[in-house]
Amino acid sequence: MLAASVLFDSGLEHYRGQFFNRAMYTPIVVSSVTLAASLHGAGDTDPSSSRVRHGVQALAGLTGLIGFGFHAYNVGKREGGYSFQNLFYSAPIGAPMALTLAGVLGVVAERVRDADPDEPRLAGLPAGRSLAVATAGMLAGTTLEAGLLHFRGAFQNPVMFVPVTLPPLAAALLIRAATKPEGASQAGAKWGMWAVSAMGVGGVAFHAYGVARMMGGWANWRQNLIDGPPLPAPPSFSGVALGGLAALELIERSRFRF
Repeated sequence: MLAASVLFDSGLEHYRGQFFNRAMYTPIVVSSVTLAASLHGAGDTDPSSSRVRHGVQALAGLTGLIGFGFHAYNVGKREGGYSFQNLFYSAPIGAPMALTLAGVLGVVAERVRDADPDEPRLAGLPAGRSLAVATAGMLAGTTLEAGLLHFRGAFQNPVMFVPVTLPPLAAALLIRAATKPEGASQAGAKWGMWAVSAMGVGGVAFHAYGVARMMGGWANWRQNLIDGPPLPAPPSFSGVALGGLAALELIERSRFRF
């Protein structure tokens, strides 16, 4: 879901930029390959990991970091540097990190495939608890990006506060879940993750409503899809939240031992 969100979001945003820099094709290609690798992994009945998929996911993570550097440079080189004006209207500084998050979750998925199913571990630590903390950080970063763009929109619709309040709360519940003893209920964190996932899907509808409110509405979709609220962006929350649900499932299947 994260890879698909990046594919369509970066395609739309870079089309708006007329692919001025040929490097702007890179996230489209990499996110497409990442999406294909993820779908292959989801349908692969072989319990072992794949070096090809693992490499693709690692490439996605690296590409997102490089893209972040490009976007940060784009903002900084403008007159006024890192001002709110430039952060609002230049290349979205945090957007490329969604591809990095897709890559990180993909790498984790491949490593868990090779782990002990009764006690999966990542880098010597319990996989579920490690992934839960990492996912909480991902939610925080995604919230910052949404908060910046919704602040640009002056929070004109009260619903715009949801993506900057619900995900941090869910992230806190996820961190709490990572510190609970073995056998403790994770119901609160699960509800939080499902709520964030639903918010990401519902966000598409709200962004579509935002497009409809622009001059010409959907009749002028060629212009308004480019300049209006980005339809593919909200599902990135859903993708991260599903990663949190995977972390909670791993926690419930493993013993609390470092």
